[in-house]
Amino acid sequence: MIRLAVRCRPEAAERVLAELIELAPSGVEEADGDGYVELAVYGAPGEVPELPDLEAAAAGGLIAVTTAEVPDDWADRWRDFHQPTAIAAGRLVIRPSWIPSDPEAEDAAGLDVVVDPGQAFGTGAHATTRMCLELLLDVADAGGAEGGLADLGTGSGVLAIAAAKLGWRPVIAVDSEIASLEAAAANARANAVELDLRRVNLRLEPAPAAATVVANLTAPLLVEVAPRLERRPRAMICSGLLASESGRVEAALAGAGLTVAERRESGEWAALRLERRSDAARG
Repeated sequence: MIRLAVRCRPEAAERVLAELIELAPSGVEEADGDGYVELAVYGAPGEVPELPDLEAAAAGGLIAVTTAEVPDDWADRWRDFHQPTAIAAGRLVIRPSWIPSDPEAEDAAGLDVVVDPGQAFGTGAHATTRMCLELLLDVADAGGAEGGLADLGTGSGVLAIAAAKLGWRPVIAVDSEIASLEAAAANARANAVELDLRRVNLRLEPAPAAATVVANLTAPLLVEVAPRLERRPRAMICSGLLASESGRVEAALAGAGLTVAERRESGEWAALRLERRSDAARG
């Protein structure tokens, strides 16, 4: 079995991830480093993606590509990579299905979300996902879990599932990738929550209308989405952007009538919580 690891600059990670999701025979590992993101896949010789495809996806952001043989128990090792992730001091726990819930931790957290990694992004381990979940908890604590929520670029469905468990109804989860929608549907069933799953190309189509919008997308895509938000949401949470890119995203969303109420950073990543301008003015 072969492990193919691609190191790229953070701004190229989404393009490389999309290529791997399309071509990889199994799930994608992701880890942050100093100035890079490493994405890795496993497969038999001849099954892993071709290097030219990945070079094209990474464009000028490619740092290194490495391959290595792994032991026959690679599947167990791959599972070992995915451990439960505690959010907001354990108030919410994201875990894969093969790890049983901890009754004591569940009592303390109040929310247990099961998400199996696979051909879709989002296990709660990445900084951008964690910050979105933390902000969702804050909004829910402040009584903001009212009306519907739209998760733009749902991936594995982790944000949409957490929102449903926090009380938002209905929850619309959109993605352009069929593999992501299938993964989100399976994870929703595992959590006994209902999601309105829709295939939407956010580069070409408007985002669905909802009182709250959460979007873990790259900065260029957030800038594209901003003018096509259907009816101005009451609140929006977004991440997936580098801290250095937050200014252009804020400006684009200001054009959609949204004002930054809170900004968070984790390493080189940033997350924003925005409110509709009239609501922010009253607050």
